[in-house]
Amino acid sequence: MIETGLAIFLGLVFLFIKLKRRTMLRLLRYDMAIDVAVTVLTLAIHWGTFSGVMAATFAGLLCSLGTTAAKRMFGYIHGEHYHPGFIRLSL
Repeated sequence: MIETGLAIFLGLVFLFIKLKRRTMLRLLRYDMAIDVAVTVLTLAIHWGTFSGVMAATFAGLLCSLGTTAAKRMFGYIHGEHYHPGFIRLSL
């Protein structure tokens, strides 16, 4: 259960890493929408068994922690203005 949730989360992290910096920072503006979308999508995919639902819930929780940490660490872009986090990325 936990391993499956971790695998789902790592897949999302690797997809996020492959994005261009500007795209990643623009998406981090919508961190709550990403969290809800990932949780709902994984729950819909893994619906039917208790272990599937628990893995999807765990992946959603990890996604929420990850997007919150990334937004605080790297910041986000709102419109054309970059709001830096603890680490300022060069664009």
